[in-house]
Amino acid sequence: MNSNKVLASLCYFSVFFAGFIFPIIVYFVSDRVEVKTHAKKAFLSHLIPFATIVLFVIMGISIGIFHQGGAVDAMPGLVLIGIIIAGIVNMIVVVWNIIKGIQVLK
Repeated sequence: MNSNKVLASLCYFSVFFAGFIFPIIVYFVSDRVEVKTHAKKAFLSHLIPFATIVLFVIMGISIGIFHQGGAVDAMPGLVLIGIIIAGIVNMIVVVWNIIKGIQVLK
């Protein structure tokens, strides 16, 4: 098995152990174009869960501020819907990274 394929596949699998740090390191250390391409794709796909978490925190803080001011009682329901949507998006991203990691190894 080619070590470049293993390294490119590890960029996708790093969603479990190193987040977006590993693909960044591989991108700057590797001199192979194919590995750099996979590292960049993996990095971008690892940013999606991070972005959903940041958006959820911002939304939660905003709702908390508005809720203290006597906002609508439907706000907790919106938070729950946001958690469910973020969870679904994050699961899709994890499954996509697993599939791409396996495809690179073939």
